[in-house]
Amino acid sequence: MIRFAPIAAVALCLSAATPALAQSGHYTATPAEAPKKASFITQTTVWKCKDGTCAAPKSTMSDKVMCERVVQRVGALSTFSVGGTAFDAEALAACNARAK
Repeated sequence: MIRFAPIAAVALCLSAATPALAQSGHYTATPAEAPKKASFITQTTVWKCKDGTCAAPKSTMSDKVMCERVVQRVGALSTFSVGGTAFDAEALAACNARAK
């Protein structure tokens, strides 16, 4: 039982941190239509959605590819930001061209 105590403590900390991670991700995306699921995965990146905005931690994928992966999962986006900097209209339009 004592061997599992550290594992339980880590699991508890991670579950408590999940809402904060969803709101402070490296990537943020606002789908044009509210996402149907609270989370989804783009290749190896887990996205969490809340109040119409989805967020994910930094990935090794290029920003352009990450945006394209998101629109393939949730449809067209009204905004996509990387590290707090929003895609310009041209980049967002190119990304949305890949929407499902």
